[in-house]
Amino acid sequence: MSLYIVATPIGNLDDITFRAIETLKTVDVILAEDTRHSKRLLSHYDIATPMRAFHEHNETQKSAEVIDELLGGKNIALISDAGTPLVSDPGYVLVSEAKKTGINVVPIPGPSAMISAMSVSGVASDRFGFFGFLPSKQSARLKAIQAIAHIDQTAIFYESPKRILACAQDLQSVLGDERIVCFAKELTKSFETIKTNALPVLIDYLQADDAHQKGEFVILISAIDKNDKVLGEEQLDKILPILLTEMGASKAAKLAAKITGIDKKYCYQRTIEL
Repeated sequence: MSLYIVATPIGNLDDITFRAIETLKTVDVILAEDTRHSKRLLSHYDIATPMRAFHEHNETQKSAEVIDELLGGKNIALISDAGTPLVSDPGYVLVSEAKKTGINVVPIPGPSAMISAMSVSGVASDRFGFFGFLPSKQSARLKAIQAIAHIDQTAIFYESPKRILACAQDLQSVLGDERIVCFAKELTKSFETIKTNALPVLIDYLQADDAHQKGEFVILISAIDKNDKVLGEEQLDKILPILLTEMGASKAAKLAAKITGIDKKYCYQRTIEL
């Protein structure tokens, strides 16, 4: 009995491994995020294995049933609509429970939009963090951007076409005009586009044609320049003592974060150290 976590193409159906095809053909059941979507892939490779829906709305309910089937001796594969399961896709609950139960969980590696975008972005790839999808509401999105604005590694996240322009404008308001960012969309598809530039240039590209806003986006933000980080922390060290004479640590950290753009949690930690 094994649970196979199988990566599938993110666009081009040829981007699937021989091992993935063989696994999908030989397991007893395939759990798919959207069975209608995955049917095209299975039909393309003559895979006749029974398929069942397994998505974010039924994962908690269905996981116990799947665990029972695995314990009963079945081999089951989990796939998402595209790419590697569990990367901003369902599956965590199932894998976590399977590991606790002693079930063998096997990775079948393959495509990932995040890794594919990073490999061609021209942005540093030695250290990076993945942040999934940013919040849909602007206030929460701005806070999320502020939290990653000063990290010393590449920040990667996904964005939908309906929010990409608003997101880009929020990025500019927090990061300024100089930070290098990559927008990668429709990876491996006919209209694949990878743009790496400063945010004003990228915003001009999005606004030049509505078609430029279509497709699923991977966004990569270059790490903050070390000199900028030093200047930001120097500014923080100057203003925090002043703020603390007028207000409590929590309010001082919140205001300092707004002034410097540095993460509020980091600012609060510095208030404690003073």
